[in-house]
Amino acid sequence: MQLIYKRRKFLKSLGVIVLIPFIPGFPDGKNRSINRLFPPRLQAGQTCGLINPAGATFHPDDITLTEEILKALGLHAKRGRNLLNRRGYLAGTDMERASDVNEMFADDEVHAVLTVRGGWGCSRLLPYLNYELIGRNPKIIMGYSDITSLLLAIFAKTGLITFHGPVGISTWNEFTIDYVRRILFDGEIVDLINPPDDNELNVQFDNRVLTITAGRARGILAGGNLAVLSAMVGSEYLPDWKGKIMFVEEVEEDIYRIDRMLTQLKLAGILQQLNGFIFGKCTKCKPGESYGSLTLEEVLDDHIKPLQIPAWYGSMIGHIEDKFTVPIGVEVEIDSNIGQIKMLEAAVV
Repeated sequence: MQLIYKRRKFLKSLGVIVLIPFIPGFPDGKNRSINRLFPPRLQAGQTCGLINPAGATFHPDDITLTEEILKALGLHAKRGRNLLNRRGYLAGTDMERASDVNEMFADDEVHAVLTVRGGWGCSRLLPYLNYELIGRNPKIIMGYSDITSLLLAIFAKTGLITFHGPVGISTWNEFTIDYVRRILFDGEIVDLINPPDDNELNVQFDNRVLTITAGRARGILAGGNLAVLSAMVGSEYLPDWKGKIMFVEEVEEDIYRIDRMLTQLKLAGILQQLNGFIFGKCTKCKPGESYGSLTLEEVLDDHIKPLQIPAWYGSMIGHIEDKFTVPIGVEVEIDSNIGQIKMLEAAVV
């Protein structure tokens, strides 16, 4: 008991709050327990590290633009050593990209880590990350798309809350910035719900919610890009899905591919463990040219409706301009009747 007390005291000294003592069921089958780690909130004047863990940046101005965005948010930027490296479509070798992740978490000057872009390559880094180091130095890390594998692996291996949100080259509009500020800077407990349309008829035309199965549910929120997530099935880098609320999103995928990915999650027994399911936006996802393609709605009905858990389509998550900042690892309550994700705790301390 004395050892546990000392460890908790040490974690508090790092600005970390331990709220639940155990998340069961590591995917590699080992009987281990893990604490959730809540990173310190951002404050004006702090430094944000920039990394490129996936695709190469072919236009150096993308880095300059990201630095200007951080400056407008009141933050300083620090470039990773290998930020502008390139090996084909990758932003350097696997070891170079992984070392930038490790170095940013080891650097006391850096208070948060922002990925500049997605693409492909994060899953290749996972065996080379120093998860013990990351767990000792909890910080905000944010991105989306291919960054999904990085966010999920860090949460699964360390318990650190990670953030599915804009990358450096995203559209940083008023909607997106508002959620970044409220969740990462102000530490608010936020309701994530699509904005209403402002029109004379008071009818929702854009960003409508399609309820798959009505109801409410609670659980730990986790997810990301569907293709990336499904490609990680069978590895040790996914969290235990029992009782989780899963969110996914996609871009430019044929409907049969969405069908195939959801089938993989079902065959792996993942979908059957969930308390709730959210499909964000499937941007530019259209039926194929062949005769008789299923619609996305039919595919979701086939795979999600039989689960009999609260579920909907259309949340502001994905390859879109107006995007939520979604904390991976926080407890939420969802209402699929109105498409609401209600945070039950702050994501930062």
